[in-house]
Amino acid sequence: MAGAEMADPGTGLAKPDRYYGTLRTDMVPELPDPLGRVLDIGCASGLTGTLLRPRNPTRLVGIEINADAAAAARQIYDEVLVGPAEEMMGSLHENFDTVLCYDVLEHMVDPWAVLAQAARVCVAGGRLHVSVPNARHVSLMLDVMLRGTFNYQEHGHRDNTHLRWFTPRDLETAIEGAGFEVRTRSHPPFSWPRRLLGRLTGARSDEFLAGQWQVLAVRTGDPQAGGPGLTSTAVPPQSASGTTGAPDSDRNSRTAFLAPPKIALL
Repeated sequence: MAGAEMADPGTGLAKPDRYYGTLRTDMVPELPDPLGRVLDIGCASGLTGTLLRPRNPTRLVGIEINADAAAAARQIYDEVLVGPAEEMMGSLHENFDTVLCYDVLEHMVDPWAVLAQAARVCVAGGRLHVSVPNARHVSLMLDVMLRGTFNYQEHGHRDNTHLRWFTPRDLETAIEGAGFEVRTRSHPPFSWPRRLLGRLTGARSDEFLAGQWQVLAVRTGDPQAGGPGLTSTAVPPQSASGTTGAPDSDRNSRTAFLAPPKIALL
């Protein structure tokens, strides 16, 4: 029903139903093919699944904390587990070639445990695709330092249900610590003035202007990292455009340096 609201199970805060219906056209096209077996952590009402289905995943499993959203997702996914990801991940006894965490880690009490569990169920050579709000965004710094407020909002960058915050370095450290190797770090496309500023600063300005960071990582084959060390059924990877190996040129045009730039702070 239009205008209906769902309560966020983690905080009890009311959210409009559209909150659970974001179509991730910014993320799914960047996934390499074939997808193989897919685990979507925080699948919401399943709209991401509508983009995944045409790419013929062999299995599509979701985890969603909101029961109403999960019920909608079941129309698209093969299976949807309902509950906090920190609890549901431990109940998984199958392996996956692709694991998605689209704007969900920031909502968790223990995202590091979830990443470790993602490594456990992800085959060696499988992919992890993550997006999170950027804790270094200039608007947050201005609010905290100049206005003296964190300025939580009902949705967006400072969503009032966000429990954790990641800088680009924090995100990569968490992902690599779980047993993945970061391959690309990118952000949604900038306007031309921001692109120009990025060229002039060697992409250093991206650290403060990107509202969101997106990371594509690959599961290492080291059993000591906590995973099964199996062989992926989804290699060699291809981008959605059909290019094998490295990401396509459009993605390269907005891929930031993997090593965080050294910035002199006054």
